[in-house]
Amino acid sequence: MPDELLTIGELARRAGRRASSIRYYEEIGLLPEPVRVGGQRRYPTGTVRTLAAIAAAQRAGLSLQEIKGVFGAAPGESDAIEEFRRVAAAKLPQASVVIERATAAREWLEHAAACECLSLEECPLLEADHELSA
Repeated sequence: MPDELLTIGELARRAGRRASSIRYYEEIGLLPEPVRVGGQRRYPTGTVRTLAAIAAAQRAGLSLQEIKGVFGAAPGESDAIEEFRRVAAAKLPQASVVIERATAAREWLEHAAACECLSLEECPLLEADHELSA
């Protein structure tokens, strides 16, 4: 039913989030203030999707402030999608750096796991100037 309102507990369960994070998102303006019924917060079912979008953006490395900037325009407005694209494009170089570091770390760990040195003192992987070639 489209007009169904969810309690904070039900919203948290459906979205896989803690109620405290939902309250925090309200506090910082990421979620609008919910309606109250008998003093209890009630959320439209569409808030589940909003929380899923926030979680997806966080997994991609966006800060809550960046997410708030993206969601600042009303959903469906062209400004919102343009801001979404701008923030994503700005994050790409940072993601590339993280990927390069993770790749280098994986390569180092693979070499370390296959190390046949007899002691740590003779292992070239532990020298300050050692670099792995890709």
